[in-house]
Amino acid sequence: MAGRFERARKVALDISPLRESVPYRALWLGQLVSLIGTNMKVGAAAFQVYEITESSVAVGLIGLVEVVPLILFSIIGGAIGDRMDRRLLLLRTQAGLLVTSALLMVVALADSPPLALIYVLLGVSAAITAMDQPTRTALAPSLVRPDQIASVSALRQVVFQTTQIIGPAIGGVVIAGFGVAAVYGIDAASFIAGLVALRWVPASPPSAIEGKTRLESIREGMRFALRTQAILAIFVIDLVAMIFGMPRAVFPALAQQTFGLGASGLGLLFAAPSLGALLGALASGWVRTVARRGIAVIAAVAGWGLAITLAGLCVFSFPLTLFFLAVAGAADVFSAVFRGTILLESTPDRLRGRLSAANIMVVTGGPRLGDVEAGLVAGLIGAPGSIVVGGVACLVGTGVVAAAFPKFRSYVAPPDTEAGAGLDESEIQLDQT
Repeated sequence: MAGRFERARKVALDISPLRESVPYRALWLGQLVSLIGTNMKVGAAAFQVYEITESSVAVGLIGLVEVVPLILFSIIGGAIGDRMDRRLLLLRTQAGLLVTSALLMVVALADSPPLALIYVLLGVSAAITAMDQPTRTALAPSLVRPDQIASVSALRQVVFQTTQIIGPAIGGVVIAGFGVAAVYGIDAASFIAGLVALRWVPASPPSAIEGKTRLESIREGMRFALRTQAILAIFVIDLVAMIFGMPRAVFPALAQQTFGLGASGLGLLFAAPSLGALLGALASGWVRTVARRGIAVIAAVAGWGLAITLAGLCVFSFPLTLFFLAVAGAADVFSAVFRGTILLESTPDRLRGRLSAANIMVVTGGPRLGDVEAGLVAGLIGAPGSIVVGGVACLVGTGVVAAAFPKFRSYVAPPDTEAGAGLDESEIQLDQT
């Protein structure tokens, strides 16, 4: 019995950062509430645009109007996060997100909501998110012990995946009963929790960037990312997975045309990958023991691509499609935990804001580019075909990345979990190109 308990403990999610750090717990809980609203908004925006246009291409364009500000403001936001009090920056971004969601609610109450204005407000929200997320990611390691970094990466995935299940599921019910305006209103209110939670988070003095302009500090971060093969590889492989393998832009068409379901079916399609990812994150305790983390990322991304391909091939059965989307989500969360851990291990603290910004730019921009790709392909060959083509392209792209980055394949976890935190670029030799 004791042996079984010990094995279960090693597999189970490590929640010690939540138990031991009040500031981290507050930050985590505030994000949990606000992201529920955010993920309600994601489904509502897709539903609203499809309802106005009846076009998967128009839904895919949501990704385009979001990805440009995400890229631009992620780069700027990371530098700002390394220069100013990160807690203060989070207060401002949460307030900004509250306002944009409230404006979306007002627009949705109009008799004929203007599509262009919806796109603009979603773009503004993406720009603010691009400054919020890297700042939050860079702040979290300073609130816990160095040996808890891998656990923080896993807990981050738990909050993301939990909210991506709860948000769309609640959003579908609210849309069906009250309309999309109510979803935007709930999203606006959810940011109050994020603001209140910051009361328990201490001020975070900015990292020193002596004698550098903002542009120079941005260049410094980008140079480090490009010169460090493990970091560059995790960015590239995630882009491959999300651009080619992310099918969410076709979910409205799949729910209504393929399966004959309405908003409730749409909510289940959005929630399925996140359910699998949540289950995977809850069983992610073992990731701490995996030394060959580069190989682990490659295997997980290949698993994502295979599961997405099977989901597209199984559209004759709604439960089977949901099942393979859930399997894809589990594979994706293992990839995300390993990638997040590699990033934090390989990055000095003074660069974490800028490297976290680059990472957020990839992990949030990639799915939006994927929306564009999936929507355009669906316009040519239909929603199921778009999913299959994307999954196969993901598998091919993963093989290309594995071949192109040999030092990423050989990446091994450093013996000291503080390795990246206290070193300069010249001292990190394991994964330099």
